[in-house]
Amino acid sequence: MSDTEDDDTPQLSSHALAALQEFYAEQKQQADPGAHDKYNIGIIEENWQLSQFWYSPETALRLAQEVITAAGEGGRIACVSAPSVYQKLRELHREDFSICIFEYDKRFAMYGEDFIFYDYNNPLDLPEHIPTHSFDVVVADPPYLSEECLRKTSETIKYLTKAKILLCTGAVMEEQAAQLLGVKMCKFIPRHTRNLANEFRCYMNFDSGLDCGL
Repeated sequence: MSDTEDDDTPQLSSHALAALQEFYAEQKQQADPGAHDKYNIGIIEENWQLSQFWYSPETALRLAQEVITAAGEGGRIACVSAPSVYQKLRELHREDFSICIFEYDKRFAMYGEDFIFYDYNNPLDLPEHIPTHSFDVVVADPPYLSEECLRKTSETIKYLTKAKILLCTGAVMEEQAAQLLGVKMCKFIPRHTRNLANEFRCYMNFDSGLDCGL
């Protein structure tokens, strides 16, 4: 190659090179998040086609605190289609709790043995190592505001829980939620990182601070 051809080879400025290196570093971090960051809400982007809408950090924290109290020391917690709550629970470094995330979205398999593939269309198609009534509390957020989705998710909830249920879904599902799960609407109003068109509420079948309206 001649000197002339060498001169024609494109060269990046130091500023452009630094920007490119920063971009590659961010991409690497997203692909392989560190142990401290991988439980951040939003580390996995919402997929609207799967009807995914993450809770605000404040709501996720409040719900996580409630289920920790409900589960009791060394308790078992199931998060059914509620990844924001799972992430907040693990972000609190609650290694003393057994926590499972039941999710259709296989991106959440990044959480290893905590992840259990779940399709609400097959509500009882669960691994053999998940016995009936094996969780102290179940927190669930059915992905769709439909009677069918709530009914099928309710089958899963009743299979998993020993007794305690925290359900998050639309206000329009109040009557069906009471009939299917025996839960009552709380005063606490959950918030999302994005504004939703439908009014969203929490429902429970046990005494909780969520009914204080704070």
